[in-house]
Amino acid sequence: MSGRRSERLMKLLIMLLVQRGFVSKARIRAELYADLGDAAFDRAFERDKDELRGLGVPVEVGSFDPLFEDELGYRVPAAEFALPEIALEPDEAAVLGVATQVWQSARLSDAARTGLRKLTAARRGSEGDPETEAAESIDAADLGVAVPRVGAEEPSFEVMVEAVHSRTAVEFDYRGRRDATPTRRHLQPWGLVRYGSRWYAVGLDTDRDAERVFRLSRIVGTARAVGRRDAFVPPAGVDVSEVARRLRPAPPTGDPAVLLVRRGVGFALRRDATSTEPGVLGPDGTDGWDRVTLPWSGPVALRLVLEHGPDVVVEGPPALRDDVVAALRAALDPTDRPEEEPA
Repeated sequence: MSGRRSERLMKLLIMLLVQRGFVSKARIRAELYADLGDAAFDRAFERDKDELRGLGVPVEVGSFDPLFEDELGYRVPAAEFALPEIALEPDEAAVLGVATQVWQSARLSDAARTGLRKLTAARRGSEGDPETEAAESIDAADLGVAVPRVGAEEPSFEVMVEAVHSRTAVEFDYRGRRDATPTRRHLQPWGLVRYGSRWYAVGLDTDRDAERVFRLSRIVGTARAVGRRDAFVPPAGVDVSEVARRLRPAPPTGDPAVLLVRRGVGFALRRDATSTEPGVLGPDGTDGWDRVTLPWSGPVALRLVLEHGPDVVVEGPPALRDDVVAALRAALDPTDRPEEEPA
């Protein structure tokens, strides 16, 4: 559906919803379809009515003039279109509050919190209800669960999200793993997936006419939307996660990594673990740690360990422990930085 038609449908819905009585066909045409001829207007209006009804909108037909009952009009009865009363129990509101903590992206986090505020306000009947604020500020520990953090620090993330939803092509300068200089790429993005701690855009590379996966952190500068909205349609039934799995680099290698991971954190590590031994003592002899074994070590394991800071301690292999120590020392001494992990 084009952006222009979507806008017209929304205007038609609002027009029929806010009026107390039926709206005449002539008025609808004058305000929303003035640029169409008679035949084109009839086709477009019938198609738009069918579209609204297909979406579950109850479009009623009736007389708008009691003196001329053969003159038909249209309306959407607000009572039938309104959402049912939202009834959130305290534990449900708390779970929603925890869910809003998942996103670290400022834009998506704000959207999640705004949605939660509206839901809980609808439940209590006011925007400033104390229970709403409690739900928003609820801590994961209050529910006995740990919250995975989904970051989105890449400058092109929001551009890609908008492009996926609006089906707009994008262009960007991209430096591949073996590229000395970035090259201009053009993509019809089908979706975004997250693997490890990285975001990837999946879509059609129009320069090569083939499926491609691009890591957002390798985009130089910021991606730019180009062309019109609704410029493409993703292939029917495409699974961007499966495309990413198929096209991503081979899995990391190396000796198994044995890590002490603080309980309640390390979701990226636990997901790929071959074994997890819960309830072990930490490096300082305290409770609340698990022993997690990864099937590989090397640069990928190094990056994941460093991202978790003091919540992860390396037991083995010695080479990984030495790499962690070297990386931490380099962070304190910028003149002694190791080479950046290429994957």
